[in-house]
Amino acid sequence: MASSSDARFSTRWTLILSVLGIAVGTGNIWRFPRIAASTSGESGAGAFLVAWVMFLFLWSIPLIIAEYAIGRKGRMGVVGSYVQMAGEKRGWMGGFIGVVTTAIMFYYAVVAGWCLFYFWEALSSPLPLSNEAAQAGWDAFQSGGTPLIVHALAMGAGTLAVWKGISSIERVNRVLVPALLGILVVALIRTFTLPGAWEGIAFLFTPEWSLLADPRLWLEALTQNAWDTGAGWGLILTYGAYMQARHGVVSNALITGIGNNIVSLMAAVIIFGTVFAVLGTDMSQGQVLDVMQTSGPAGTGLTFIWMPQLFEQMAFGRPLAMLFFLGLAFAALSSLISMIELATRSFVDAGVRRSTAVGWVAGLGFLLGIPSAVNLNIFANQDFVWGVGLLISGALVALAVIIYGPRAFRTETMGHGGEINPGTTWDALITYFIPLQAVIVLGWWIYQSVFVFAPDTWFNPLDPFSLMTCLLQWGLAGIVLWALNDRYVSRMMERAPSS
Repeated sequence: MASSSDARFSTRWTLILSVLGIAVGTGNIWRFPRIAASTSGESGAGAFLVAWVMFLFLWSIPLIIAEYAIGRKGRMGVVGSYVQMAGEKRGWMGGFIGVVTTAIMFYYAVVAGWCLFYFWEALSSPLPLSNEAAQAGWDAFQSGGTPLIVHALAMGAGTLAVWKGISSIERVNRVLVPALLGILVVALIRTFTLPGAWEGIAFLFTPEWSLLADPRLWLEALTQNAWDTGAGWGLILTYGAYMQARHGVVSNALITGIGNNIVSLMAAVIIFGTVFAVLGTDMSQGQVLDVMQTSGPAGTGLTFIWMPQLFEQMAFGRPLAMLFFLGLAFAALSSLISMIELATRSFVDAGVRRSTAVGWVAGLGFLLGIPSAVNLNIFANQDFVWGVGLLISGALVALAVIIYGPRAFRTETMGHGGEINPGTTWDALITYFIPLQAVIVLGWWIYQSVFVFAPDTWFNPLDPFSLMTCLLQWGLAGIVLWALNDRYVSRMMERAPSS
């Protein structure tokens, strides 16, 4: 069997499918439509889309390029490749990127479990006829032990997919990702045929330009684009370690980023079109929008409470509900697989046998996901803390390139063999614009947290949406990683592949 440092994706096609599996997840289908709705004005959500597309090219694609290149150059996981870029004393920074993504994995597996459950419900039980019935079904699901069971199933499925490394990961993604895209196309075509759907689609794309003056919209657009594309998570870096040397960095990054955002727009069209088509007959536009903006804790209600009953009210709704939740489950699992692989590779790089590492990650993933599975307030807190933490992760990826030298790094890793050379534009984006965006958006968020969002509780770490809960959790992670840095890095670098 090939060692981890020797393993490669068999073809560029499977690499692209697997990375799209990272990018195309519940962030596109579950998160993106509700964020677009929550940032919309009375006229439409188009202003958010403008900011979101801007950040695709100013934040996500430059970071995706960096991650592909860092992973291919380092041929290790997120910590090992980071050390080779930024030096051994800064390994803990790569570790922080890994911790942010692994912390997301704990509650992301919970969401994947919800998707599996609702697919089974759509397959085996009648869809709810009213909001009360849908809410009762959700409450009954959350109050029992089922969330723990489906959380375990999701972690188990992801674990099996990574058990044999990149060979099993690409086999699974050959099925999951094309099936997911096919399901979305079918759902999209059905949405176009619904009476009233075009009103929702028009609302989605209609800009209310005054909203661009609201800093919150820009924060949501940046964090959502990071969620959407997987930029700055270290996941693409991890898969980049397995890409063949002849596979281009920049072209892959463009395919990944643009392809992902197209899928997000497809999902938003499906959700907005369906909600407006079904609810628009009995509600005003403002009431429909209110449903989309205030749908349950942590935004769970739109997908898991409203969508089942909306499917029940349309022709051929039952098969469409089955396809919708199957697609959502596939999206969740393809992304979860990459998160499990990131954590697993970090253990393997330190000398742990792969089977042992996978077992540890599976066990810890289940145990540390239990709080989010049994308590939606904890779930919402973790989504808040580590979702904002992605801004720090993205800045740390850029920092590694800055320390190494953007021009030297680009010359070594990009533009060879007829591949695209991003030129000095990329150098400037990584060196100046990525850090500037992170500082401005985080600074604004801190100011708002202290003076606007929670002026009386921002210092309370037990408040689930306070500034202090973020600083405490980020700080504890950073201190532990810094303390373990020398010991971990020394063990890891003994096994680093020769350059």
